Amino acid sequence: MNPIAEFVKKNRKAAGLTQKEFAIRSGLGLRFVRELEQGKETVRMDKVNVALGMFGMEAAPARKGEE
Repeated sequence: MNPIAEFVKKNRKAAGLTQKEFAIRSGLGLRFVRELEQGKETVRMDKVNVALGMFGMEAAPARKGEE
């Protein structure tokens, strides 16, 4: 699983939210949340940043292999 997928899933669960509840609160679609947490590689970065923003984070460029 990729680091963003792991982060979102871990923090969503820590917040006591189901995927559906997280989708509603973030304004994202349930399908997107599921695909994000499954590590789908073709998700839209603007939506990824909406999900990460729920935890005060955002995606930033990094060299491949730097996590």
